[in-house]
Amino acid sequence: MLKRLIYAGLLGLVGAGIVHIAILLLLPGFSERDAWSKLAAAAPLYTPVRAGAGAVDLLQSPDPLFEAAACRFDLADGVARLTAKGLVPYWSVSVYDRDGDNVYSLNDRTATADGLDLVIATPGEMTSLRKSLPAEFRSSVFVEVPIDDGMVVVRSFVPDDSFRPGVSAFLGGLTCLSRPAEAEAQ
Repeated sequence: MLKRLIYAGLLGLVGAGIVHIAILLLLPGFSERDAWSKLAAAAPLYTPVRAGAGAVDLLQSPDPLFEAAACRFDLADGVARLTAKGLVPYWSVSVYDRDGDNVYSLNDRTATADGLDLVIATPGEMTSLRKSLPAEFRSSVFVEVPIDDGMVVVRSFVPDDSFRPGVSAFLGGLTCLSRPAEAEAQ
């Protein structure tokens, strides 16, 4: 009985070692196929990419009632601003860091106006904005994030095909811009 227990324990340790080594050998291949890398291959910073556009299958939702678009940003360039006009049944925005961790989420129920108008800033940039708020940001929703670069994913609900043109126009009109840091101090 003791022999079988020792044998099972050793077999388990050898199996765990093999699995561990296999994971370590496969890790570099998977790390090059993360969301950031896929978006970087599809478009430069501040360029919205629609789901299904090229190799950006990471935006494909398992739910066919949602469409999505995403863009990458770098807050070293200044604040990032996302806007989209139009009325859609529902939209949500998720801000992710470069590693794909969600750092902020909101939806149209928490926004103050029709459409999407979102400003993403670091804590230092947010302090500058509070000192002198530019007129163009008066109706914006502000998101303070402790990251330098990241991704934003905008999703919209399509309850039936009659909503598809409106949702397509909303996501197709998505702008993702940088406002330089030196312009903020003015």
